[in-house]
Amino acid sequence: MPPYKLVSRENKRENTVVRVGDCRIGAGAPAVIAGPCAVEDEEMLVKLACRLKRMGVHILRGGAYKPRTSPYSFQGLGKDGLRILADAGRVAGLPVITELTDVRHLPEVCRYADIIQIGSRNMQNFELLKEVGRVNFPVLLKRGLSATLEEWLLAAEYILAEGNREVILCERGIRGFETYTRNTFDINAVAAVKYLSHLPLVADPSHGTGRRELVLPVARAALAAGADGLMLEVHPNPENALSDGPQSLRPEELAVFMQDLQGAACRCPRVSA
Repeated sequence: MPPYKLVSRENKRENTVVRVGDCRIGAGAPAVIAGPCAVEDEEMLVKLACRLKRMGVHILRGGAYKPRTSPYSFQGLGKDGLRILADAGRVAGLPVITELTDVRHLPEVCRYADIIQIGSRNMQNFELLKEVGRVNFPVLLKRGLSATLEEWLLAAEYILAEGNREVILCERGIRGFETYTRNTFDINAVAAVKYLSHLPLVADPSHGTGRRELVLPVARAALAAGADGLMLEVHPNPENALSDGPQSLRPEELAVFMQDLQGAACRCPRVSA
């Protein structure tokens, strides 16, 4: 057995399916998570969430607590951001996902969100992983920016070892020597992890590329490699976004992609878990 025993495909041959509202991540049809990098404004987010729902997006994303490289960058709206995100999801009829950065925020994140996101910087925050492993709550675990596949899967093992089996992996690119893109999106990892583990995997080409014009081509490549879904940053006015504007899609760009994606799903046979 590999060191990540519970996560391993050898331990469980069939795919794990994580249910969030009406969405079944890992069941065959790709799930789409979309929204702004950070919660900024209630009116904007409600309008965007309703628009995303009409497009066919399954889950609304938005950061209330933002771990940033610079202490002078926008850090998020905190609890107010959680409330705004939850209200927007309720109005639009979408479950919501947001990042947990501190174990002290766990109760309020569980109160307002439907999925807990563990970001790249916290992939090896083992005490945080243990705590989210002790709650009966879906968790999306992003790959660390310099993590090997084994380190990433062992991080997931921490969560499963505490009893929480509702884990979704997220490939978001790794740090390389190329400077044209923000990160290097690892297509190898998508195919490899689907071979090594039964857990569902979504791809985040927004962080994986850092460039708006590359997000959708890489999203298509990730789905072709076997990803169970996508996590995409979308903002109605990326030029004025408080966080990650250059990698955020405009709503009209996502709308065209969603039409193509739904058309492809209708033409292809569904894969059952």
